[in-house]
Amino acid sequence: MTEHKFKPVEEQLAYIKKGVAEIIPEPELVAKLEASRRSGKPLRVYLGVDPTAPDLHLGHTVVLRKLKHFQDLGHTAVFLIGDFSAMIGDPTGVSETRPPLTREQVDGNAKTYLEQVYKILDRENTEVRYNSEWLSKMHAEDVVRLCGRYQLARMLEREDFRSRLRNNQPISVHELLYPLLTACDAVELKSDVELGATEQKFNLLIHRDIQREYGLAGQVALTMPILVGLDGQRKMSKSLGNYVGITEESYEMFKKIMSISDSLMWSYLELLTDRTADEVRSLQQNVQAGTTHPKQVKVSLASQIVRDFHGEQAARKAASSWERQFSDRQVPDDAPVKTLSKGSYVGSEQGKVYLSRALLQIAAAPSRAEAERLIKHGAVELDGAVIKDPRHEIDLNVPRRYLLRVGKKNIFYLDVR
Repeated sequence: MTEHKFKPVEEQLAYIKKGVAEIIPEPELVAKLEASRRSGKPLRVYLGVDPTAPDLHLGHTVVLRKLKHFQDLGHTAVFLIGDFSAMIGDPTGVSETRPPLTREQVDGNAKTYLEQVYKILDRENTEVRYNSEWLSKMHAEDVVRLCGRYQLARMLEREDFRSRLRNNQPISVHELLYPLLTACDAVELKSDVELGATEQKFNLLIHRDIQREYGLAGQVALTMPILVGLDGQRKMSKSLGNYVGITEESYEMFKKIMSISDSLMWSYLELLTDRTADEVRSLQQNVQAGTTHPKQVKVSLASQIVRDFHGEQAARKAASSWERQFSDRQVPDDAPVKTLSKGSYVGSEQGKVYLSRALLQIAAAPSRAEAERLIKHGAVELDGAVIKDPRHEIDLNVPRRYLLRVGKKNIFYLDVR
């Protein structure tokens, strides 16, 4: 009886697909997994990251965790640092040309990346490469030949570029070159699978096409959802201030996770932990049924995230510190009870209401403007977590009780029915 180095393909695929947005094309991934299992040869799976800033945040870890999943299954994890491509600038998701980074800036950022990614990836089993290894050695004739392998019309199908053309905004030639040059990464690495966020789909498909132009089989593109930031509205970004850095102090990390909305908590559980989709659904059902309090789930989530980056002891200490700060602040026995309900609240057709509107509705603030001011200045807490986003959502579909603090003296129980 033949012993296989890898798990059955069905098991591998189920693990790989957890939290995934899209696999292009999935049948090819299945075929690659089957061939890998027969031959005992691991797939080469890579993630390319341009070191445009010195620190990583939880949004970056969504794709890193998927690379770790392949690593767990015995495949080769390649972490590519785009030290050359970072000086060009990825045009994805931007409405104007990015300012170029200097070699000194890129090198400084790259040095911090490995220390941070090894908090997730297995150091001993990670292949680290830099795309300057091959891109810096290209001659003009190499670039011209590369450009001849892809049509401009197809490049301009990209929504970022189409939007700029519609708005008469410039597109620099080096931005057109970016996906072609990074396609050379896939060619040099001879990758079977490339990982990226959903916004990287266009680049990943170009990489696949260029691989084929150079006689390779063509990699599978696997995209992951973009993590929404603490504000619950926009993608996590340091520039927007709605992020959790993976090198942040453990208590600060715990406190930030506790500040997210209950509705956002579920996507964090799926994308930032190893809980299965069935486990997350079961927790949701328990919360909806009232058998589990959302705070309990959120504490578990915050503890797990801190544990991943700081260890068990730090996670326990952070949770204890947060609970102590929350529980030691006395709540008056006669604290008033305010009620919000989907049926009685105007404008809550979707079953959710912004915290600023809720404060106005329960007369905790004299006006919408004052409610927003209080929130932005950190004067409002829900269940011990300071909320600074006026658009923080309260889900009216899930019956529960919140402890609401507004300013230093106003304490309410907020019942959602």
